[in-house]
Amino acid sequence: MWMVEALGLKKTYMLGKVKVQVLRGVNLRVKRGEFMSIMGPSGSGKTTLLNLIGALDRPTEGRILVDGVDLSKLKDNELAEFRNRKIGFVFQFFNLIPRLTALGNVELPMALAGVPREERRRRALELLKMVGLSGRVNHKPSEMSGGEQQRVAIARALSNNPSIVLCDEITGNLDEKTGMEIIALLRRLNQEKGQTFIIVTHDPVVAKACDRVAYLRDGVIVGEDVLT
Repeated sequence: MWMVEALGLKKTYMLGKVKVQVLRGVNLRVKRGEFMSIMGPSGSGKTTLLNLIGALDRPTEGRILVDGVDLSKLKDNELAEFRNRKIGFVFQFFNLIPRLTALGNVELPMALAGVPREERRRRALELLKMVGLSGRVNHKPSEMSGGEQQRVAIARALSNNPSIVLCDEITGNLDEKTGMEIIALLRRLNQEKGQTFIIVTHDPVVAKACDRVAYLRDGVIVGEDVLT
């Protein structure tokens, strides 16, 4: 039933000789197929929490289970394989490879996963069509608008058919209209594909477009709203 279970998560960083506790005991469960957001002000620990769920970092204390797998029991190489196979990421700054076309960017995760060339080309074209970019497949990021780049990033995140897609402030560099078009696109993909989406945001308009909002403040979940 649960796609994500975060149990007593704590994360502490060393800033010089000073310990900075970013997460102070987060407990969070996310249902399979849910479209939910984590909302909080800058510095509340949202991105840190997302990085832990996405197996990009390890907690100082606590456990995370994603799709039934206890991430604390995986070695670094196993974590990398799990990320590539199970988790899609969409970032605020797109993180596209400048020298690659839209098609090349979407193909890249599949190439890393060992997908044969013809298959990854077919799937990349299919995904770019799905996000409305059939006419931009041979354009590089510098030749596309912010909204188009974010659509490429979404297609790339979906390329290995992940169970869960993690989105970090993905409307932060977009105007409001384009931002809501991107959220509507994610919602449609969620409904069509049944994938789980977790959207980190500080924007209440984005949060209200989700099924559920968990509020993070000072490193702990302080409440939640169910919106549907």
